[in-house]
Amino acid sequence: MADGRLVERLRQYLRDLSPEARALLMTELERGVLRGEDMPGAELVLQELRRDARDNARPKRPGNLARLFFQPLEPILVDESGTHCHPGRVPRTVLDPVWEWICRDLMPGEAKAVTDQVALAFQNGDAPRAEQLARAFQDRAVVRIEEALAAAKTDEKTTRRLVGQVGTPHAIDDISAILTVIQAREILASFGPSLPNHIKTLDDSNIDSLKATIESPAAGGRTLFVFVLVMTMGRLAAPWQLIRLATRAAGSDNASRIADTPYAMTVDIVLGEIQRMINELKAELRSGRGLAVGALLKGIHDAARGLRTEINFSHESPWGRRLAALRTQVSDLLKGEIETLPGRIRRLLRPRPIKEIAPNSSLDQTDVSDTEAQIEFVNTCRAHASELALSELTTRTWSEIEQYLDTATAALVENLRVAGESDRAFRQSQLDAAVRFCRKAFGDDYAALLLKARDVAAGAERRVAKA
Repeated sequence: MADGRLVERLRQYLRDLSPEARALLMTELERGVLRGEDMPGAELVLQELRRDARDNARPKRPGNLARLFFQPLEPILVDESGTHCHPGRVPRTVLDPVWEWICRDLMPGEAKAVTDQVALAFQNGDAPRAEQLARAFQDRAVVRIEEALAAAKTDEKTTRRLVGQVGTPHAIDDISAILTVIQAREILASFGPSLPNHIKTLDDSNIDSLKATIESPAAGGRTLFVFVLVMTMGRLAAPWQLIRLATRAAGSDNASRIADTPYAMTVDIVLGEIQRMINELKAELRSGRGLAVGALLKGIHDAARGLRTEINFSHESPWGRRLAALRTQVSDLLKGEIETLPGRIRRLLRPRPIKEIAPNSSLDQTDVSDTEAQIEFVNTCRAHASELALSELTTRTWSEIEQYLDTATAALVENLRVAGESDRAFRQSQLDAAVRFCRKAFGDDYAALLLKARDVAAGAERRVAKA
């Protein structure tokens, strides 16, 4: 994963793009991902674009000192609520509460003074001075945080007060992780460049050298091991391949042997990554935008398949149960989206008697576009159904869609051919919608034939009207 400065520059670049440019970039990236193209950094960019789209009312960015203070955490931050635990990750949502705790309860006077000094340094164009002030503040904050955690460790009342002051679901764990990373900021900053920028495939050609890099003294040892693994995962084109380090270390795909190695945590990291993608998918589906959900589905599918094929664990093992639960989450999440599609198509395309059609009306084009997108979405689900526990549902639903479209189009063509002045526009809009739906379901050739039939019917209708 890129270091904090590069990620921040990327984030700012994406923010500066117009909404149209961001939408086009997202569409093209997702198409590339679904085609299986090797695009370094595509998932990072898609995550940033989806997060930016969700922040319709983006909160004010934290002050410059806060951004510099948390910059070492950038490679391990996750856009996830603080209610979920991800090994080696810190939810971005906990940064504001922790910063407020530092400024309000831990170092109130000093935090304000240094914030003003850093702001003045940036105002004067002296970024190195601002970074120097921030590093010195980090060093002093480390001491105070260590003292706070030590006091909480020995006194339950102090622990409750600290948890209440921070206010995050896993306050102690969040603060401990932040402390560890800031303490090791120089080590992690130098470790990042030692990793390959992009690893298309983790296999026999590079796995031993990567494992040696992770185990080198420069990586910081056991204390930083989980963070180093997360940073490594960020360089993989297929993040789930991180588990191959575990099978290599164990010399086996046997789950019990893998569990006895330090690399067992790679499995937990990948399971956490699947959970993150599921939560992101849920947020997108609830929003109604459906931004790049195809890429998310592919990521979930590939990770689940990778775990099942690369590691030999039973369904009753802890890892097996977690994976089964994740697959059930996806199935439950997508079931409603899939099951409603045939009814939605029928509602739009059903042949209607003229008395039900308002003069010169037409189908709602937003409704048509949303249905067309849902057809494409269900087709994507079909492609990844085997690992998402959706095979039976998607097969049945797609068959129902194909049968309905294949039979309904003939009636729509005939209705347009005999349409009168008042219902012509509506009949035309129905057939136009059918062409769009059939292009998604059957392909361009079928849609082209239907277009010709539409044009013939429209010509016949015009000749009847003229006569």
